[in-house]
Amino acid sequence: MIAVIFEVLPHAQHRDAYFAIAKDLRPILETIDGFISIERFESMAEPGKVLSLSFWRDEQAVMAWRNIGEHRMAQHEGRTKIFKDYRLRVADVLRDYGMHQRTETPIDSRNQHDGVLSSENTDESHE
Repeated sequence: MIAVIFEVLPHAQHRDAYFAIAKDLRPILETIDGFISIERFESMAEPGKVLSLSFWRDEQAVMAWRNIGEHRMAQHEGRTKIFKDYRLRVADVLRDYGMHQRTETPIDSRNQHDGVLSSENTDESHE
């Protein structure tokens, strides 16, 4: 799995345009074989800075998205007009687990926490 971490600081006057373009691209994005999900967040430390976090099955899916014509046009508009600054990171996801999906949890974490989670989840005071 690939994570694409896109931090963007739109010019204040183009913030709405950034979100409008993202909204328009969403239906196209969802047609890409290998697209998993996307979410956007705003920085609490740097107001106006937005993080777009997307997940992809593999590098081929990311490449397919990168080369969609509408996406290339949006990139050009971003660089020439909308963005004050941006940073893009593309990373392999080493592990993917959560509270209830534990198959990729490192063994030391499972040894430390899974027994605790199991006993907490069976506590009769929660019923």
